[in-house]
Amino acid sequence: MSQSITAVIADDEPLLRFHLEKMLSDLWFDLDIVAVCANGKEALDAIEQHQPDIAFLDIKMPELDGMALAAKLQKGTVAPLIVFITAYDEFAVKAFETNAIDYVLKPISETRLEATCEKLKQRVTQQNKHSAPKQNQDVLSDLFAQIQQLSAQQQPEYLCWIKAYKGEDLHLISVSDVLYFKAEDKYVSVYAKQNDIDITEYLIRSSLKELQQKINPDHFWQIHRSSIVNVAQIEKVKKDLLGHLYVHIGGVKLPVSRSAQSLFKGM
Repeated sequence: MSQSITAVIADDEPLLRFHLEKMLSDLWFDLDIVAVCANGKEALDAIEQHQPDIAFLDIKMPELDGMALAAKLQKGTVAPLIVFITAYDEFAVKAFETNAIDYVLKPISETRLEATCEKLKQRVTQQNKHSAPKQNQDVLSDLFAQIQQLSAQQQPEYLCWIKAYKGEDLHLISVSDVLYFKAEDKYVSVYAKQNDIDITEYLIRSSLKELQQKINPDHFWQIHRSSIVNVAQIEKVKKDLLGHLYVHIGGVKLPVSRSAQSLFKGM
């Protein structure tokens, strides 16, 4: 009977840890997740105890960040394969690709994670963890320097996940799945895709103004005082006979205020 492949997850966001563990269990049913950690110190202790084949490490964690933890692991006798979890944009990700270290972006895409799992399966099965070459210390040092530089240049961090309620249940929604936000009396409704077909309404207990400061304005446009839309999800924009502009999204049409019509010029 073949030895199971083991992994440790480390991320300081509880819902993301839960989400990643569930996705991994669905995509790689015989992967044995031996520890799920909330910070780098917990992860280091768990890795030293369990000596896993793989470590999924968030770049930004309290006490010991993912890069510093990876550097420590490379000095040991047995180092797991490292997969970084990061919210950095595609430009920053080039640093990971150049240095041949795997990564998954937040919000985590199932397709991207599946590709990562396939790559890891090949690497782990080709060589057992005691004979596997460690990721080069110089490469990690160079990558760490690049990440620090990119952090200094990085734009303000925007939400990757929306925490919203449906009834009494709290849900974690990827911003890429959000169609639009609509302001109500004392809360905001979130309309998001589910299974790429159904549209579900959730509630956020905050104002549209507060939300607007936390989401990327390049991806989300406020088209009316009561609504913000995900630009990537817009189906079409049309004018009626009176010249009023409407955004068609998620099977509904939302009015565009006169002041926001300039957003669509040249489209």
